[in-house]
Amino acid sequence: MPAPDDDPLARERSHLAESRSALRAMREDVESLDIADVTANWVNAQILARQIDERIKALADLSHTPLFFGRLDYLHAPGAERAEGAEGERFYIGRRHVHDSDGDPMVIDWRAPVSQPFYRASKKDPMDVGLRRRFGYTGGDLTAYEDEHLSDPAEAARTSRLLQREIERPRVGPMRDIVATIQPEQDEIVRSGLGGTVCVQGGPGTGKTAVGLHRVAYLLYAHRERLARTGTLVIGPNRSFLHYIEQVLPALGELAVQQATVDDLVGHVEVTGTDDAPAAVIKGDARMAEVLRRAVYSHVTLPTEPVMVVRGSRRWRVPAHELETIVKELLDRGIRYGAAREALPQRIAHAVLVQMERSGEAPDDRVQDAVARNTAVKAAVKQIWPPVDPARLVLRLLTDADFLAEHADGILTEEERGTLLRAKPVRSVRSANWSAAEAVLIDETTDIVQRTHSLGHVVLDEAQDLSPMQYRAVGRRCTTGSATVLGDLAQGTTPWATRSWDEALAHLGKADGVIEELTAGFRVPTDVITYASRLLPHIAPGLTPVASVRENPGFFAVRAVTGTAEVVAACRELLANEGSTGLIAADARVPDLERALAEAGIGHLAPGEETTADTRLTLVPASLAKGLEYDYVVLDEPRAVVDAEPDERTGLRRLYVSLTRAVSGLIVTHSTPLPDQLAPEEPAVA
Repeated sequence: MPAPDDDPLARERSHLAESRSALRAMREDVESLDIADVTANWVNAQILARQIDERIKALADLSHTPLFFGRLDYLHAPGAERAEGAEGERFYIGRRHVHDSDGDPMVIDWRAPVSQPFYRASKKDPMDVGLRRRFGYTGGDLTAYEDEHLSDPAEAARTSRLLQREIERPRVGPMRDIVATIQPEQDEIVRSGLGGTVCVQGGPGTGKTAVGLHRVAYLLYAHRERLARTGTLVIGPNRSFLHYIEQVLPALGELAVQQATVDDLVGHVEVTGTDDAPAAVIKGDARMAEVLRRAVYSHVTLPTEPVMVVRGSRRWRVPAHELETIVKELLDRGIRYGAAREALPQRIAHAVLVQMERSGEAPDDRVQDAVARNTAVKAAVKQIWPPVDPARLVLRLLTDADFLAEHADGILTEEERGTLLRAKPVRSVRSANWSAAEAVLIDETTDIVQRTHSLGHVVLDEAQDLSPMQYRAVGRRCTTGSATVLGDLAQGTTPWATRSWDEALAHLGKADGVIEELTAGFRVPTDVITYASRLLPHIAPGLTPVASVRENPGFFAVRAVTGTAEVVAACRELLANEGSTGLIAADARVPDLERALAEAGIGHLAPGEETTADTRLTLVPASLAKGLEYDYVVLDEPRAVVDAEPDERTGLRRLYVSLTRAVSGLIVTHSTPLPDQLAPEEPAVA
């Protein structure tokens, strides 16, 4: 057996052990900090204790996750003069920075500039890298390595076997990070600057969600102080999806990112009702923003009476025409309704102070504030610029035909107004069964009254399913920040689904955003994505089909069955493989399949629940399949998936989503004829 000095794998394992030991020491150093003598009061102590706790969590060593996954041997030390005979430098690339007791780096954070060539260097452009080494792991144990001598003209470029193996590795549990497998085109998006908004169009398996999450991690690394002040937010389509992705950022050492759905953002009222598709489409239309703005500002009444302010023995009169000028100036400034309402008493008080100064008095700011609080001034403000309750205003628009007609004149047709109106009267805001689309209208109205707080960066995933008004709701959360928008137009499954990314970015308030397209598929096997892509001409004719870069074509079969017993048998067959299995079916079919699985003694999970070694099957309603992935999938009754939607195009898009959830293999089972768009070129039955 070779000595460690002669065995590269043994040397790398030794460096891994030393790095883990160094990380443990870094964590222990933080845990041993005594803050008793450095905090001025209990508030500072609480803040510092929380920061220390977050630092300790960020330094956790995840035993099942490799501490580093690559190595770069530079020909010259980065940033140094490239003199002849100068020595190069070696860096290990990993999820976080690790240093030894002297402060020398043992692992370099993947986000650091010196790590970039690990993702970007090639035979054509070596970026001064002599050797790039990739490591293979089993669990947390280093088991293999693979070298590329990028600056050696005698060595031909080749596909990395370890890279392929990592891409195709079975998945159990939540979504993995892709930090070890980021490709050059993905890295460009990840490292793009904080100042600009990026929209990523990516078909199934192109890694757009992972790219968006890694972009957040990169931005937090490159702009930590700024984003610590302004905040970051990841927005997903539903709670199951957020649970699925929630471990990616902690695995990269980032713990301070909020996660929410659009419904969470606009949760001013409890959502207990639903809309039919025509009403939801109109409520989600961007034209509603102007209807709401008109309705809010209709409450402003131009004054017809003067304001008389009594102070001691003196009376000060602000005439109606002067009040009207003040009100018109506030309206012309275009500031929020509530901000203008707060400014109005100060403007009236200022007019009184001008009169006081003309009469020889010398009032100061305290006098102006006192006048602004005067009973007569407050009464005038209440009459001229009354407070507006957003939920009450939206309810009035939806129940008062005359009020709606007045403010939607020239914007909505009579038929559209009729679709918006509620059929039954509602006694109060509290008793109304609010729908999700109506909650967005209330959020828009709230913003007209008072500006929404803006974050530094927002990631919006599965964006293709948002309505224009939902885009506006998200855009309000990053008016002074930037956004990363992720989606696939072919997977839009709502009646109001996005038609183009240019249009979506305009509604978001980021019309200057850059649109990038990912077309290389790393997740879905070749045979599966080829089959699913037959639907593209019918659901998104302009999109480029995903080209799988997987060397393994994957397992794929289409089977005619006679009942649920054969569907269950297909699940049992796929469970014989390593990894997770998803059974995807039209929502209405789920109860029958649930009973069939129970009778067969096969345990299963709901979407969002984490798979375990004992329970690796998830029963997924087609409506919740978006964004999820499984090693193997059984897709039950494609025709039922299509027919469950209000129109064929939406149904085919839902089917496209369901067909593309598999990482290693797919079995399509059907007892009814397949949709015509799939049937003509049906592959051989396995």
